Amino acid sequence: MIIGVIGGEQATPDEERLAYEVGREIGRRGHVLVCGGRGGVMREACRGAREAGGHTIGILPGEDASEANEYVEFPIVTGIGFARNAIIARTAEALIAIGGRYGTLSEIAFAFIAGRPVAGLRTWELRTPDGEAVPIVACHSPAEAVDYCEQFARRKD
Repeated sequence: MIIGVIGGEQATPDEERLAYEVGREIGRRGHVLVCGGRGGVMREACRGAREAGGHTIGILPGEDASEANEYVEFPIVTGIGFARNAIIARTAEALIAIGGRYGTLSEIAFAFIAGRPVAGLRTWELRTPDGEAVPIVACHSPAEAVDYCEQFARRKD
């Protein structure tokens, strides 16, 4: 399956560690990782996936493939800036959010609009204006987050 990893380019060391571990789980289990293809959470997730033998796709905001981190196997150049977040959310069958700021928040929104589930590791906690919790499933480990993505895929089949 294709699993999206979303999170900040300006990540904390803890977020980068989680991203690396998530990437390793994705690669180890034979899944494909899709992300924004740049630094921080994106770079570390790609590094983990590639080191575990997995494949990585980077959906880049700019017009130059050289902006991809060195662990992106397949860079997709869009030239559309943050609008690329919609492509990431629709390409992934499920997403894992790690930390993040407003770009990550937009990817979470696009994921729910597209009907994709989102597992969270130390990320946003949201409510609708009427108080309903937004279903970001809080996970306690990278393995649990990837398990959640796999369970969603099995329910779809």
